[in-house]
Amino acid sequence: MASGSGYIALEHVDKRFAGGLLALREMSLRVGPGEFVALLGPSGCGKSTVLRLAAGLESASAGTVDAPALRGGDAATAFVFQEPTLMPWASVFDNVWLPLRLAGVTRPPAEDRVLTMLGNVGLGEFASAYPAELSGGMKMRASIARALVTQPSVLLMDEPFAALDEITRSRLNADLLAWWAARQLSVLFVTHSVYEAVFLSQRVLVMSPRPGRIVAEVRIDQPYPRDATFRTSAPYLAGCRDVSDALEAAQAQALS
Repeated sequence: MASGSGYIALEHVDKRFAGGLLALREMSLRVGPGEFVALLGPSGCGKSTVLRLAAGLESASAGTVDAPALRGGDAATAFVFQEPTLMPWASVFDNVWLPLRLAGVTRPPAEDRVLTMLGNVGLGEFASAYPAELSGGMKMRASIARALVTQPSVLLMDEPFAALDEITRSRLNADLLAWWAARQLSVLFVTHSVYEAVFLSQRVLVMSPRPGRIVAEVRIDQPYPRDATFRTSAPYLAGCRDVSDALEAAQAQALS
């Protein structure tokens, strides 16, 4: 697989923290340009650590990491956390403008870009609102708008919808796929939900308990766009069963 602006590769990576905890051992994965990959595994297995390595927020103890955030240049990496992490004292507009402002883009030239992005995520009428006035789903939309306004090639997402109700979560799943397709993003999406992973991704990578490594890959060879009918289809249910079986096998191996 050739390197590209959205290409991510971890090769035989170990990650040991200063306190001695070995979070990852022999961790290898690849995400190709424009690919949507879900990362699934038990709590504490190192999923978030993988994202932080790909974002350049952590360094590997052994092995190699290749990602746009580490190569420099114009390829941007955006990170969406489980909590929206919006500044409560700032308007929605100012929250979304923040990464552009940090990059030196002043308000007038940023205005069209920010307002367009807010419209794209369904918050066009809330530019002047404050986070306290938004629902949980709207806060997450604002957080995603803040990530996408930088026009990244890579989107790293750490359980962004875990705290939302099922209706809102399903709606944002569908919207995320539309944003991914429109922007040809490379997405590495961490989740605890088998159902979410199968609905969203082209491949589901299953991690072992800590120290984490990839123990299974399940391909979801179904076309996009995917809508609510996909969730009741035979291929979807088969994918959920395959991923669930892989998770159970990983847990059993750890206990044996």
